[in-house]
Amino acid sequence: MGKGSGYGKVILFGEHFVVHGVPGIVSAIDSSTDAIVTKAKNGLIIKDERKTAKGYSEEKRLQQIESIERMLKAMELDPKTPLDIWIGGSLPGFSGLGASAASSVAIARAINEEFNLSLSNERINQIAYEAEIAYAGNPSGIDNTAATYGGLMLFKKNPAGGQDHIERLKIQEPIEIVIGSTGKVANTKAMVEGVAERKKANPTKYDPLFNQAEALAAAGCKALEAGNLKEVGELMNENHKILQEIGVSSIELDHLVDIARKQGAIGAKLTGGGGGGCMVALTPSKELQEKVANAFKTEGLEFLATKIGAITH
Repeated sequence: MGKGSGYGKVILFGEHFVVHGVPGIVSAIDSSTDAIVTKAKNGLIIKDERKTAKGYSEEKRLQQIESIERMLKAMELDPKTPLDIWIGGSLPGFSGLGASAASSVAIARAINEEFNLSLSNERINQIAYEAEIAYAGNPSGIDNTAATYGGLMLFKKNPAGGQDHIERLKIQEPIEIVIGSTGKVANTKAMVEGVAERKKANPTKYDPLFNQAEALAAAGCKALEAGNLKEVGELMNENHKILQEIGVSSIELDHLVDIARKQGAIGAKLTGGGGGGCMVALTPSKELQEKVANAFKTEGLEFLATKIGAITH
């Protein structure tokens, strides 16, 4: 029996843009996916006991099977190796929290332990990236990196396929956030492909937006390390506007962002692939966090009250 865990994540700056080599800022959150893997006699048996958005497990099932086969192949094991896999943990299966990456890291670590492969964290991260291709088509690598290593970091994908740039960010203390879920399962692969197609078709519109996203990530990095949370929040709000411009927000996400801001959140934006999934509100105090969380609760919305900058592997 092998066991493993992977962290959930929230992207503060740069989703979608990061796929194209623009820097993004990501933090692990203090919720994780856990996995237990045992060798089986026949086939692949997956018991997924995570709390999920309605239809999440069913929507992701074929991608999940493909991801495990990709993982096994990357580990130089037979992709049809019979396995019994249990998935659980405290991270909900909501689109936008890096749930697929967290489960890929957890399963990879559990397989590593069950088969005594002695793989490093760096190798686990590479294997989880291979698994993420099943879910995202052209993943940036930001989700699996956060799921593997934890912490708060600046991430820049190497478009040429070489070593990605990962820079640890230091903040004075963990910061309270609230993640709100639309309850809609997002198709990350379709959202990523859609942005790439629109960028190619309309560079006059998209190139300046990508430059703006890069400037926001750089400013966000400085503001976080300086402890200027008011500026971080304002930059997050600007980032949401750009994500609206590239067509990845939704009525539901905008509604959640609006609720959070009206309750005093100093910044709020969608997080992850968009088109459904989740948003994140910056609520740097227990009182403000509870106020925003209660507003979501009153509307019958799913949410997660957590912190950024708290978890490191």
